[in-house]
Amino acid sequence: MSGNISVIAIDGPVAAGKTVVGLALARRLGFRYLDTGIMYRAITWLALQRVTPMDDEDGLGSLASSNPVTLDGDDSARVMVGGFSVGPELRRPEVDRHVSMVSQVSQVRRALVDQQRAIASEGRIVMVGRDIGSVVLPDAGLKIFISASLEERARRRHSEQVARGVDSTLEQVVEETRNRDNLDTQRADSPLTQPPDAWVICTDHLSVDDVVEMVADRVGQPSQGRAG
Repeated sequence: MSGNISVIAIDGPVAAGKTVVGLALARRLGFRYLDTGIMYRAITWLALQRVTPMDDEDGLGSLASSNPVTLDGDDSARVMVGGFSVGPELRRPEVDRHVSMVSQVSQVRRALVDQQRAIASEGRIVMVGRDIGSVVLPDAGLKIFISASLEERARRRHSEQVARGVDSTLEQVVEETRNRDNLDTQRADSPLTQPPDAWVICTDHLSVDDVVEMVADRVGQPSQGRAG
């Protein structure tokens, strides 16, 4: 692996650590960062604002194609959609409840994949999602599949929800995570899959710093040591 890689695709199931790893890696390399999941959340949020029925596939597809989601400057937690700059509101429970349904709509996926490829064409980007290496960027210079056990992923999601003040139990989150896995892997359009040429990293017993340094070494960046 050489240091001239300009596009890194990271995939994996919910709460495997791909988002936090991708953001830290992008900062480490001086790359832009895009969590494609935020784009589906943005369309879900916009659909809720405009009272578009979640079972109206044509309506959702039209919404996604006519309201491109773009990066909002250097803030990786915010995007522009429909004339709005949105961030924290994309993590509200009502968005959580509907985003998986919206992400299964083929018209929505086609519109957002086109937008994702346009963003990646500028290079020097770490792009994170569930179908990046397999569908969106099959020619990415480096493909990574981040994994973790169901129990560890549920524990992480529960901790995040508690930090946001969401009332939930670990048992509920285990079941929600299992259901999300089923939806993501069994959907007809671009299901979550591990690309055969992806580098698989299990994060159960690895810190974010551990994973970032492993990838940076593979890209060809000299180690900077660990923080803390």
